[in-house]
Amino acid sequence: MVPVDVRGLAVLPPMAAPVLLLRESVGERRWLAITIGEAEASALLTAHTGEPSERPGTIELLGHIIEALGSGVRAVEVTALDAGIFYADLVLDGGLRVSARPSDAIALGLRAGVPLHAAEAVLEAAALESVVFDGADEADEVVEEDKKVEDFRALLDRLTPDDFRD
Repeated sequence: MVPVDVRGLAVLPPMAAPVLLLRESVGERRWLAITIGEAEASALLTAHTGEPSERPGTIELLGHIIEALGSGVRAVEVTALDAGIFYADLVLDGGLRVSARPSDAIALGLRAGVPLHAAEAVLEAAALESVVFDGADEADEVVEEDKKVEDFRALLDRLTPDDFRD
């Protein structure tokens, strides 16, 4: 398993469906884009901000149930890609594994503050590689791209779940 971080959410035309962006924490720094639903995007935003809600949503409820059963989430793993569908596991105390949609598993993982991983086979099949240039001209392009990514992250930080309702 390869460690990954949640790097944001995006809405990419022509699909206009939210896309969860994951990136390798170390190594090749490949990107993994997983299309998710609007409700899942909202749950991920809420989990990312860590804001408590007046009434728990599904993700908070599942977290409470796991705790009430005397267990805890220890990791999230994106385990497979089959016919364009991503699969994930919640890894609970004692190594117990529960299959879940990646968006739900990652939202639970963000709430629990646990490590996120992706299977190498998933990254090989679906990830994009980042390219870093060594030349002076290319270095300026990298700095410009980093600025664009930073600006995009700032935009994502300002988004609220209400931004996904229509």
